[in-house]
Amino acid sequence: MIKNKIGALAACALLAFGGSACGSSSKSSSSGSASTASSGGSSTLSGAGSTFAAPVYQQWASSLSGLTVNYQSVGSGAGITALETKTVDFGASDPPLKPADESAIAKNGSPAVQIPMFLGAITVSYNLPGVATGMKLDGKTISDIYLGKVKTWNDAEIKALNPGMSLPGTAITVIHRSDSSGTTAGFTGFLAAVDPEFKSKVGEGKDVPWPTGTGAKGNAGVAGAVQQTVGAVGYVEQAYALLHSFTYAAVKNAAGRFVSPTLASTTAAAEGIKVPANLGIKIKNPSGASAYPITSQTFIVVNKDLCKAGVPGGEAAAKGVVKFVAYGLGSGQSILSQADYAALPAPILAKSKEAVAGLQCNGTALGG
Repeated sequence: MIKNKIGALAACALLAFGGSACGSSSKSSSSGSASTASSGGSSTLSGAGSTFAAPVYQQWASSLSGLTVNYQSVGSGAGITALETKTVDFGASDPPLKPADESAIAKNGSPAVQIPMFLGAITVSYNLPGVATGMKLDGKTISDIYLGKVKTWNDAEIKALNPGMSLPGTAITVIHRSDSSGTTAGFTGFLAAVDPEFKSKVGEGKDVPWPTGTGAKGNAGVAGAVQQTVGAVGYVEQAYALLHSFTYAAVKNAAGRFVSPTLASTTAAAEGIKVPANLGIKIKNPSGASAYPITSQTFIVVNKDLCKAGVPGGEAAAKGVVKFVAYGLGSGQSILSQADYAALPAPILAKSKEAVAGLQCNGTALGG
């Protein structure tokens, strides 16, 4: 089944930091050199970045014949740095590019292009034997946990949100990301939006000064730490939570409803979102009544003219990037629902496809 395959690939991302697509198939392998991407030919391309997106990119790569994708699941910040330094053909980031990032990428010789690819829910997962999925938490309480103010699971603040639920006095072990992370940007963006104290003391972004807790690398690292520690809480993308059979919270949204992370509630979070000219969409505490409030977008980032920018794999890789991204925005969208990620709403998807159609190699459109 697709979901099982996504789970296995997520596990590979956990075990192989900086590695290629785990395993091999007749369609994709982790070795090979770039060759001209002509009809019937093959090419290899390299990408790096978001661990949030890694399970999907691995699955898409395995579904494309004639194309090998070596994707390094190293975090959004490292992915953008890799693109800036021309060590990969494409970067992958969950938060939109900052102006400084766009300027740094453009120094390669061509403007930066960020292409929205899909959406995913960031769960507040907990390891609390005897307590089922669906514990109710609001933004202020989650913030107080991550500020170190709420220290046990039977704290009055948590009990007030869950009347009638038997909560143990287990100490809370806070787990957060240790690397530059798009998942952190999405999680802290929500907390900063709902709690002024969190905004002033911690802020939001890929790297923040956590006042408490233990750091772990990647979504997979946080998931592993939560799984191994009774009483732990951590923020992980839903595919990783499902892989580990985690219990996770229903979170109070801007409309005052406690909503669980589902495909429908994740999609609802992007409804009506404003799309800026550079496509740098950002979902932050959405207002919809059915929206899951901690939802993140994710992007593939490239230079508009990949060849002028000097992609490591040359023209073959430039064509391969377009093939890969076009597949993801086409047939690849249908895989997402089976993997517990959400497809882009039609208006955003159309703009992403337009951006792919504008990608070039030495001034010539690559298609898409």
